[in-house]
Amino acid sequence: MASPPASTAEPGRGGPLLRAAARHSGGRLVVVALCATAAAGVTLTVPAVLGRALDLLLSGSAHSTMAVLTCAALLIAEIGLDTAVAWHGGTATARSTAWLRRRGVRRLLAAEPHRTESLGAGDLATRLTANTTDAGTAPVTAVTAVTAVLPPVGALVALFVIDAWTALAFLAGVPLLLLLLRSFIRGTADSNAAYQRTQATIAGRLAEALTGARTIAAAGTGDLERARILAPLDELGAQGRRMWRVYGLAVAGSTVLMPLLTTVVLAVGGLRLAAGEISVGELLALSRYATYAAGIGTVTGALSTLVRGRTAARRVGTLEELPALRHGEARLPADGKGTLELRGLTVTRDGTRLLDIPSLRLPGGTTTAVVGPSGSGKTLLAAVAGRLLDPDTGTVTLDGVPLADLTHQETRRAIGTAFARPALFGRTIEDALACGPRQYPPQDVRRAARAAGADGFVTLLPHGYRTPLEAAPLSGGERQRLGLARAFAGSERFLIMDDATSSLDTVTEQQVNRALVSGEVRARTRLIVAHRPSCAALADTVVWLEKGTVRATGTHRQLWQDPDYRANFAVPTTTGTGR
Repeated sequence: MASPPASTAEPGRGGPLLRAAARHSGGRLVVVALCATAAAGVTLTVPAVLGRALDLLLSGSAHSTMAVLTCAALLIAEIGLDTAVAWHGGTATARSTAWLRRRGVRRLLAAEPHRTESLGAGDLATRLTANTTDAGTAPVTAVTAVTAVLPPVGALVALFVIDAWTALAFLAGVPLLLLLLRSFIRGTADSNAAYQRTQATIAGRLAEALTGARTIAAAGTGDLERARILAPLDELGAQGRRMWRVYGLAVAGSTVLMPLLTTVVLAVGGLRLAAGEISVGELLALSRYATYAAGIGTVTGALSTLVRGRTAARRVGTLEELPALRHGEARLPADGKGTLELRGLTVTRDGTRLLDIPSLRLPGGTTTAVVGPSGSGKTLLAAVAGRLLDPDTGTVTLDGVPLADLTHQETRRAIGTAFARPALFGRTIEDALACGPRQYPPQDVRRAARAAGADGFVTLLPHGYRTPLEAAPLSGGERQRLGLARAFAGSERFLIMDDATSSLDTVTEQQVNRALVSGEVRARTRLIVAHRPSCAALADTVVWLEKGTVRATGTHRQLWQDPDYRANFAVPTTTGTGR
């Protein structure tokens, strides 16, 4: 039995998700069910025909040749049907797995980003790879598990048809078979869940370590981190041994019970043969049917795979529960100036109110800086303004239209966000800068790159803007400039800069600031999360946040008179105006 992938027994929409995956591959599942049922029928027919052929051979009947040929035809048909089950079952499993992955990725990307951060990159990767693989096997396994019951049940019926006394002798051992099966299912479910939880923990810790590899190397804590990552290995090993123990006990039990039951059936059948109640061929058929009736191995194998698949489906199903950002059908007025308004806005996490803004208006065509100590809600405000998350209460409007009413394409065309640590996507640098709801022309991309101070180093690369991303060794500041350029190119009405110049040198930052002031950036309105006095001084208005509320608004020069405001920039209070 193969070790299962990382998963947990956490609540999730496993059942509905598997039913939807089954409907997606419904046609092939029907073929699998029909072929598997036909194969089971052929399997049950062979012993009876084989026994009849033996009786005809022993009696010297002229029909014996036809009976032997019939047996051969049935065996060929069984091989063909099993091949069809394997082919169509494999195709259905691949289709279900691909469907689960596509659906999971869509749900993941449609959710508010902060909802997925709590799961961790390693955990998410496990859900979308190994877990979807296991869950994808469940629909086919469920079909084959049902058809796997047909030979044992049909064989038991055949025993009664041929000779009731041998059937009753077999039934005496059935309770032991059922107890063995029940113990196997329960033990498999528990051990799989525990094993997968532990494996998910290791995957999550490994992803964290890879993300912070430079920090670990600089701190010289590689041995400590390795020990932290591998600490759950003892538990993983214990659960792995438990799974093998459960499986081994089931195999051992069936290994003992199957020969025992078959021997009992043969003994009773032998007595019935001696009494002249059955023929030699019927005794042969009884021995085969007894083997089929005691065939717990095929059932337990299918059940083990099904349990693992359902457990994995529950983990994949949790992605279905991630709240998605809803979008409407509205569009922005063509003559809008980019005015953003927040009314009655609150954001609460775990019972704590992190943002509480009764009213805030950012006039169109202006630059607003958001200033405040760490944890004051600056990034949260930027996320709400950029529609990366919805507030718990209140509305956010752009040019009078609630952001939630806009189409997804309209929202992303109108609003662009530059982050402190941007992620770049695409084959080339030009692709990464043009990444957005529509394909931006090369001249717009280059204009945005010049405004962000990126054109100079990009043109020095071997293939300029067509340089593959993986072939471009980018520093933190260069990556940040490319992130700025992408936001500049993609924001038509409202631009948000969330600490987006933190890695820039002073000269480049001043170049970006000049571009914002001079109108080189086409976004009509700008919101800047500022950590430097120079950024705040650039703004028409500064919003000073403290503990999630607006403490004051005004120009940077006005607010600079307050020593508490100056403390936000960690500069001496004797410094001039900060300009």
